[in-house]
Amino acid sequence: MATLSLCASSLAAKSAAAAAQPLSSTTPSMPISQSKTVAFLCHPLSSLRLTTPCSKRGTQSSSFVPKYSETEAAAPSLTEPPETEIVESPVQQQPKKEEVFAVVMIGSRQYIVIPGRYIYTQRLKGAKENDKIILNKVLLVGTKTSTYIGKPVVPNAAVHAVVEEQLLDKKVIVFKYKRKKNYRRNIGHRQPITRIRIMGITGYEDSPAVTLS
Repeated sequence: MATLSLCASSLAAKSAAAAAQPLSSTTPSMPISQSKTVAFLCHPLSSLRLTTPCSKRGTQSSSFVPKYSETEAAAPSLTEPPETEIVESPVQQQPKKEEVFAVVMIGSRQYIVIPGRYIYTQRLKGAKENDKIILNKVLLVGTKTSTYIGKPVVPNAAVHAVVEEQLLDKKVIVFKYKRKKNYRRNIGHRQPITRIRIMGITGYEDSPAVTLS
């Protein structure tokens, strides 16, 4: 019993001595982060104040920086040149050519011709490219106001043309067949033709005209 009392008294003395020593000597050294945590826990809850990053940012004065600086914005704009006055010069209108057409006979066919256009005719023998030709068989000449009818041709009327090309027409297939005779023939043919450009119609003014009423 005496031994137990001595042990109990020694333990009580050690605990009293430990309580008398300061906290810094008893606690081991902590890193800075842990010491801040301990200090935070030691404060009462009533004195705590939560701060967020947004509140800290709000304290700073926010300023908007424009894309262009004030000096560039204040620079004087370039003065626009005065509008130039446009003076319209009177356009000299050329007199329109009289619209005319004619009916000519080439070979055994009749064609309606208009100055400036081209037609395909039967092959003109002896004609070469860029040759100028005159068609004298003019059966009829017509304008907007009058008509010149030939009997059978209009006297002194002529159609001037230029040969542009000597060529072949599209292929035509000639197929011959005889039943029960085992007879079949398939032949292709291209007709030689001439393309001429009509340049003008002259000489019909002196002929008697039939006016359209």
